[in-house]
Amino acid sequence: MRMPQPATGPAAPGDSAADATRASNAAVVGAPEEAESFPVSDAASQNGAPNRNGAANSTHPASQNGAVNSGTANGPDGGAPGRRQRSAAALAAATLGLLRRHWMASALVTAGLVLRILTQMAYHPAIVYIDSLKYVYDAWPGSDPVGYKIPLRLILAVGDLGTVALVQHLLGLAIAVTIYVVMIRRGAPRWLGALAIAPVLLDAYQLQAEHMIMPDVWFEAMIVAGLAVILWQRTPSLRMIVIGSAILGASIGLRQAGEILIVPALIFAAALGGGWRKVLGGLGAVTGAFILAVLLYMSASAELTGHFRISESSNSLTYGRMAAVADCATLQLPAVERPLCPTAVQQAKGPDWLDHNADSPLKTYRPRYTLEGSPGGGFGPLVAHFNKSVERQQPTRVVSAILRDGIKLFAVSRITSPGDTPIWRWQFQGNFPSYLPYILIQHHAIVVALPQSGLSATGQPLGPKLEVLNPAYGGAPQVDQPIADFLRSYQLGGGYTPGPLLALFTLAGLLGSLLVFARRRLTPERRQLALACLLFFTTAVAVLAISDAFEFTWRYQLPALVTLPPAGALGIGVLIAFARKSRGRAPADTMSERAPELATPAT
Repeated sequence: MRMPQPATGPAAPGDSAADATRASNAAVVGAPEEAESFPVSDAASQNGAPNRNGAANSTHPASQNGAVNSGTANGPDGGAPGRRQRSAAALAAATLGLLRRHWMASALVTAGLVLRILTQMAYHPAIVYIDSLKYVYDAWPGSDPVGYKIPLRLILAVGDLGTVALVQHLLGLAIAVTIYVVMIRRGAPRWLGALAIAPVLLDAYQLQAEHMIMPDVWFEAMIVAGLAVILWQRTPSLRMIVIGSAILGASIGLRQAGEILIVPALIFAAALGGGWRKVLGGLGAVTGAFILAVLLYMSASAELTGHFRISESSNSLTYGRMAAVADCATLQLPAVERPLCPTAVQQAKGPDWLDHNADSPLKTYRPRYTLEGSPGGGFGPLVAHFNKSVERQQPTRVVSAILRDGIKLFAVSRITSPGDTPIWRWQFQGNFPSYLPYILIQHHAIVVALPQSGLSATGQPLGPKLEVLNPAYGGAPQVDQPIADFLRSYQLGGGYTPGPLLALFTLAGLLGSLLVFARRRLTPERRQLALACLLFFTTAVAVLAISDAFEFTWRYQLPALVTLPPAGALGIGVLIAFARKSRGRAPADTMSERAPELATPAT
């Protein structure tokens, strides 16, 4: 933001605060400060007349003529202390100017910071979930990607689980700031940038996930980092697209659903155009970078686990979805696979129960199948064949179930539908959360139930081993009751992104993405805005679709907060530009007077 200057003459010599403000604003968003200013005539600029922001443009003639600025070593404030004071003042002025210029985003980030501080204070050391045992105690090895263990162990080397939660809260704020900067660099107005980051900053389900020892926020960060790198330059370069695609590929180390992210990267590379040779080269580069990242992760996984794979849970996770929708009365199966068919009562319990409950056909049949000598080969291939049989013979039932789950995201209220994972798992509680039978609170301590392999003396599988959470991880559970009650009331009282708003973002993102192909109706700058919309929108669709293909849970909908709002906000910007082009409105000078926020990109 330009510091106000007198309209009758040049700026005072040595006005380092104003210069620093301009430099800071340009550096933050990667664009010259003048891009924010509304058009003024050359004559007015040269004569020091005020522009439409009320600030005069001057050329600092004193400096140009070689005049000595005030505050040199020979002045009354001379010497190193004086220079340090002026530098601090310039930095403070630059920071204040930046916050004032981006006041909407600043207010949202401040509100998000306050909410995260309250969450950090409410539950100590952090929320330990069932799946947290996979990363903290290596329980159920191979059931999920192991990438989360890397940052977790690095942080635990210098802190406890509370430190992990703190880092994850800071990561949530960083995600929001990154999205905002990308929006501004792509030419979106500031109010649309603020709209894009409000959900991830204020949604209570996001706050709860950040405070849980789970990889979800890291997966979101990898998605946003990959998209940000691809979109960082006004005109995307092949080098940045390759780097961004590699980051997206590496996200599979956090959630296996990341393997679908090659699809939006390929769509973006194809939409750039430039001739078939350039398109083919871009597609090949994206594919190579993505596959290389996947292979590097699988190699690292082989070193850690001894298995060259992403995880071994894909068959069992798919089983829950397929078993829940299968019509076993008409399904043609080998006799050895028939025990995998659930009853109608079991199907009503939903995919999550069929995947994980000890009484599900998947769990009860495994030991019996093993004792019978594996008549059909390994149990994993057997389950995979069952899944494929359902997909091939009853595809309509599978697709219908996925679509029914997909539209739940747009519901007005957040509830647990029959067969879904209980939503209370992702909600703040008035006490320290426990997740029976694996996470218990006993005698003022967090007790975890760790699975054991092998059989007992009677030939039955060993039950879990109860163990107090390692004191080095944060000690006894503590709850600040008033703050916990506030967070719960905030979440249940509407402190989440409404489904209809997400539906609006989806519609705007779809329309904005389609306008990528209206080359003649958009300027090159606005087409870059549409390309960014396309990338965010296709990423949202891909991640949410593959998540719902396994099962619906509100936890798996969290990536929508970092993809759909930016896609929708960018789509709104594209639609506004398209409408103005269609109506043949006045040129930019006149437009800026009527709606400067929409007429000029923010910096």
